[in-house]
Amino acid sequence: MKWRDGRRSSNVEDRRGQRQTRSTGGSFSPMTMGGGIGGLIIMLILYFVMGGMGGTNSPFTANQDPVVTNAQEDELKEFTSVVLAYTEDIWHELFREQGLVYEEPRLVVFTDQVESGCGFQSAQVGPFYCPADKSVYIDLSFFSVMESQLGAEGDFAMAYVIAHEVGHHVQNLLGITDEMNRIRQSVSQTEYNRYSVALELQADYLAGVWAHHVEDFGVLEEGDLEEALNAASAIGDDTLQKRSSGRVVPDNFTHGTSEQRRYWLYRGFDYGDLNHGDTFAEIIQ
Repeated sequence: MKWRDGRRSSNVEDRRGQRQTRSTGGSFSPMTMGGGIGGLIIMLILYFVMGGMGGTNSPFTANQDPVVTNAQEDELKEFTSVVLAYTEDIWHELFREQGLVYEEPRLVVFTDQVESGCGFQSAQVGPFYCPADKSVYIDLSFFSVMESQLGAEGDFAMAYVIAHEVGHHVQNLLGITDEMNRIRQSVSQTEYNRYSVALELQADYLAGVWAHHVEDFGVLEEGDLEEALNAASAIGDDTLQKRSSGRVVPDNFTHGTSEQRRYWLYRGFDYGDLNHGDTFAEIIQ
């Protein structure tokens, strides 16, 4: 991805190395890269692949030394800022075409743990979107995990991560998140898991829509789309379950299979509009 000459977003907040104050949080659940509401699959990836870690509400050491950033991490921050700017430009235009006004999300870069509108979150949860404060949160070390542990290489794989979380923001602005919260109160966990799958696949579709239009900026390079598709496939429920336990339990899916995630990301890239991403109609039958 040719990103270095791109505009930097003014909506990036750098909290790397800051000491966080833990709270009980609000009523919203974060929407994570590997899973939607009610599922924290990225935490499970780290648990099974890296030897086991605590949950997202684990205590942390308040007197830890401040984290010193490095040139590689600073470059990743610049990259996320450029990608976020492209999402702003594209979603402003797509919302305008629908007679709507796009509200830009904030992107918070943090280290280890962070206080969000959805409560205290550990980096173990992976990148996530918090509907309560309309913000995307990313610990930049996640990108290294993607490459070294999941085999999801390339800068456009990282761009897909950001675009997916912004896709959750789009869902929030369109009222889909509120509807999901209402549904959650009236169905069983197994049934809700299917809604969660539909929500995540739709965020993948929206990431594909963004990729379709960012191509018009002349920044895509050969192989970029395949990098994103490979990343989507790497975090499919079936792939992660096989990796962790050697068996697949479809009733526990909350994100979609590798094939589904790849399919809906590519479908969004192919159509590039908001008219062909009704994952709920296909998943909820």
